[in-house]
Amino acid sequence: MKTLIVIPARFASTRYPGKPLVELTGASGVAKSLIRRSWDAACSVPGGHHVVVATDDDQIRSACEAFGAEVVMTSSECRNGTERCAEAYQVLGSDADVVVNLQGDAPLTPPWFVDALIGAMTPDVQVATPVLRCDAKAHAGFMEDRANGRVGGTTAVFDLSGRAMYFSKEVIPYTGRTFDNTETCPVFHHVGVYAYRPAALAQYAGWGEGKLETWEGLEQLRFMERGIPVQCVEVDAKGRDFWELNNPVDVARIETIMKEQGID
Repeated sequence: MKTLIVIPARFASTRYPGKPLVELTGASGVAKSLIRRSWDAACSVPGGHHVVVATDDDQIRSACEAFGAEVVMTSSECRNGTERCAEAYQVLGSDADVVVNLQGDAPLTPPWFVDALIGAMTPDVQVATPVLRCDAKAHAGFMEDRANGRVGGTTAVFDLSGRAMYFSKEVIPYTGRTFDNTETCPVFHHVGVYAYRPAALAQYAGWGEGKLETWEGLEQLRFMERGIPVQCVEVDAKGRDFWELNNPVDVARIETIMKEQGID
């Protein structure tokens, strides 16, 4: 299955301007930009897939070209990463069977997350995304963000066949309690990666923003509001912590994880 991996990146983030160029220091003390770490994560996915960065910003383009990344310039009118992936696919004239959106704020995404996602793209699946069951530490991080008024990661609920029922920046399902390491937490962290069939991606780009998408600020809800199912693919962290860079406070969180787990 021919796969195109797109890393959408924009400078003018509402919550964290310039986020793709923020530097993160790994276990050996080496600092690399967030977009460089996201590129390295994409290139480590087995299969030799075509990887590109899609941006509308010259600073990001220059930084990416400096470390050897292929860059596709896209419109500043793109409202989210999915729209940017759709435009990149068109600009490239790609004939890929599957397009993967590896968002540029998830440098800790293990390659097996993306590999599992690609493997889940059976002919009847139009859109898929990974979910990771929270442990006590991850759940506490979500609750801490919400208690302090920060918009952190996203959670997901899905039916018995894995079809998404809803995604939210609130912590769902509501439990009203904390968990310890001896318990199974019912909350799933939505990992910010998507796989699309090109036809679904083209449809998405032609639709206007949906109400739920606008309220939650979650691009995948546009598919659900239009009746296109989103398949959730449960992945295994294999002992690694996973967190995304959503707010400035997350830099320290991610650097701590990298140092604890020997990630350079």
